[in-house]
Amino acid sequence: MGYRIVVVGATGNVGREMLNILAERQFPVEEIAVLASRRSLGTEVTFGETTLKTQDLATFDFTGWDMALFAVGSAATKEFAPKAAAAGCVVIDNSSLYRYDPDIPLIVPEVNPEAVHGYKNKNIIANPNCSTAQMVVALKPLHDRAKIKRVVVSTYQSVSGGGKEAMEELWEQTKAVYNPTKDVPPTKFTKEIAFNVIPHIDVFLDDGSTKEEWKMVAETKKIIDTSIKVTATCVRVPVFVGHSESVNIETEEFLDEDEARDILREAPGIMVIDKREDGGYVTPKECVGDFATFISRLRQDSTVENGLNLWCVSDNLRKGAALNAVQIAELLGREVLKKG
Repeated sequence: MGYRIVVVGATGNVGREMLNILAERQFPVEEIAVLASRRSLGTEVTFGETTLKTQDLATFDFTGWDMALFAVGSAATKEFAPKAAAAGCVVIDNSSLYRYDPDIPLIVPEVNPEAVHGYKNKNIIANPNCSTAQMVVALKPLHDRAKIKRVVVSTYQSVSGGGKEAMEELWEQTKAVYNPTKDVPPTKFTKEIAFNVIPHIDVFLDDGSTKEEWKMVAETKKIIDTSIKVTATCVRVPVFVGHSESVNIETEEFLDEDEARDILREAPGIMVIDKREDGGYVTPKECVGDFATFISRLRQDSTVENGLNLWCVSDNLRKGAALNAVQIAELLGREVLKKG
């Protein structure tokens, strides 16, 4: 017997990816419903070999459904997730709405699977920010061995993190570079993204950081350890899919780079490709469509007593969003609901 699953926001980038991953991983689905806003009502999406028509989120009855994977913005989530949860359907939410609620677990299954039991508080589980998700997968096994004190991270985040409109803006601006008669001013971003980088994701806060940077700090503390100090600089780059991160780690105990490499090779969800030669590392283009978080350029940082540097790359539509949500659903089914 399988699960009755709802995918909310099925016509968006993340929603479509959720459907792909549910099919690829052969999630035990007894029945599936795909929901969208009224303006997308009736749009067809695929689930494996099946074509499905979207239903209206505003009128859908969640009673009798086991899990709902939400891939819509915070406003729609705020309205409809509590309704689904009250109907007995466990919500796995990809928005930022519930991530910082102390009564709602924020989960990366490779890192803090035990937190899944906290879903009972409100019948809701939160999915972390895309940039946080891949980083904590790499940090947790190193933290277990040597206890991380401080992390300095600079991100190189693809435009798909901003949705379909952001991807279209990069595409149109790139074409316009070779067509001097065409001008595509920025609308989704604050400056032109084609052949450029923008050190600004989300809104600015009073201390000069952006909300995206604050998210990485708060979420890492909630998922791994509140004592870890994190400072982040988040940058949007002209890449369609795949987030990259340069991560500097300071630990309480000395951790040799060779041991760290071995630890990461054995850790769940990680693929280490780290050869000190031309091309002996992974770029975001190469990670697209893959489930793994890739680690390269691992080396000692000699400027601090116990320091390591590494390069971390992942498909943000997968591990950063849809894959992590499906993994949470798998964990919930395996550890709690136990129907599949």
